[in-house]
Amino acid sequence: MSDVPALVSEDGFLGGRLRLKQPKRGHRVGHDAVLLAAATPACAGECIVDLGAGVGAAGLAVASRVHGIDLVLVDRDEALVDIAQANLAANKVAGRAVALDVTASAAVFTRAGLPAESADRVLMNPPFNEPSRHQPSPDAARRSAHEEDDQALEVWMRSVRRILKPAGTVSIIWRAEGLARVLAALAAGFGGAMVLPVHPRDNAPAIRILVRASKGSRAPVALLPGIFLNGQAGGVPEHVEAVLNGTAVLPLAMR
Repeated sequence: MSDVPALVSEDGFLGGRLRLKQPKRGHRVGHDAVLLAAATPACAGECIVDLGAGVGAAGLAVASRVHGIDLVLVDRDEALVDIAQANLAANKVAGRAVALDVTASAAVFTRAGLPAESADRVLMNPPFNEPSRHQPSPDAARRSAHEEDDQALEVWMRSVRRILKPAGTVSIIWRAEGLARVLAALAAGFGGAMVLPVHPRDNAPAIRILVRASKGSRAPVALLPGIFLNGQAGGVPEHVEAVLNGTAVLPLAMR
């Protein structure tokens, strides 16, 4: 019999190379986590911190691509942190899962083993749906994963700026119409932002943006050609399929 609890499923990602346990109800791992991982540069020996990690999908996808990183999965939900720790072990990834609110003080971060300037890379998928503009989910876990507080992004960015080393990078996925807000949040302490729009089809507006920026950089913003999750014939384009299978990365992950 499987040792996966009744309310938890075990699912394959990246062509089956990554196995993840996750709750059957609430927020489920999807394309956002895989795309975020593919937008995150990493090298062996670096400390990679996944903020709002949930069950650890995005961070573990980075670890499946780059062996030898020190991975820290951070989430405020202790039940998800327990699953994330199990996912680390199941996928034989060195690292740890930490129960920590991203909005916590510097002292709390330090006690959790994330002092100032300790991370080489941060990736994050913060809650980004405005409750006033979206029908709220009846599921509390899904609401928590998707709905932001008024100042959530700005507060998260302060924590990112504190824990990143100089020249360290942050990678973010956000709703496309919130681009101006993301760039405004990055204006304090970050530069060299690269923006990659994500479109559902080649004839549709972008629904997501992937953004990578560097701490302390003074380089201007660069808007990259977008990617399309589905082509004209309805199938997934070959280069996008490679990203979703973990055999290719997006331009944001290239150093």
